[in-house]
Amino acid sequence: MTFRTLLTITGPNQGEGDLKLAASLCEQIDAHLSVLVLELAAPPSGGEYAVVLSPTWLEERQADLKRLKKRISEVAAFVSQADVSADLSDDYPDTAWADEIIGRRARYADLAILGPDLLASHILKDKVIEGVLFSSGRPLLLVPEGSRPTLKPKRVLVAWDARLESSRAVRESLDLLIGAEEVHIAIIDPVEDEYHHGAEPGADAAAFLARHGVKVTVDRLPTSNHSVADVLRRHAVDTAADLMVMGAYGHSRLRERIFGGVTKSMLENPSLPILMAR
Repeated sequence: MTFRTLLTITGPNQGEGDLKLAASLCEQIDAHLSVLVLELAAPPSGGEYAVVLSPTWLEERQADLKRLKKRISEVAAFVSQADVSADLSDDYPDTAWADEIIGRRARYADLAILGPDLLASHILKDKVIEGVLFSSGRPLLLVPEGSRPTLKPKRVLVAWDARLESSRAVRESLDLLIGAEEVHIAIIDPVEDEYHHGAEPGADAAAFLARHGVKVTVDRLPTSNHSVADVLRRHAVDTAADLMVMGAYGHSRLRERIFGGVTKSMLENPSLPILMAR
């Protein structure tokens, strides 16, 4: 997948960090920057009839819109001075519908960027993750604080589990994998049968990538009483990976929230830039 449009989302309580990050990634690959400015509207306390009865709620809405207008002005000033082509849109959705609004906008981008500022914003962060991964069909790039993100990585770690989600992530990141100097396919506790990884775990995935010119190595790793997420993090360090590529939510969101999972762990504690797709 060639990335021609990158989307970043920002809110009134954020600075320019994520905007600068997204703009720099656009410069790397000569892509267009799309910015969505959001203020999430809290529902009225007391139900729908409180809309009419609560002047306090109406005052809160006015304050929200004032903050949104100020943020739009700030972002517009940034966009006008950026060294990349860019567009700006805004919305004021109810919190319950924000993920759908974000997903709709993300359908017109090739990749959404979730930077350190947004990762620190819990409600908006969750809405962006859900909107992009579940409502847009587009991949998401998580960039944790202190990392050095690039869309021209030299070393990439692919977390492969033979599920549809990991296959989609590989396909979405194919151009990045082709341009990398090293790509490691990590398979954790592989199961050798036709329904999982085949007679030789990782061979089919490696052959597929090799036909595209990817310089690929298959690493079969045991968990040895560690979590899958911890094994992946450690292997990313061992291989000096610039980027991890993985499928997201191989299980349902509800199951991940209740029992935990690799996606949940990586979202809560990313150790390097991660490209996720579903």
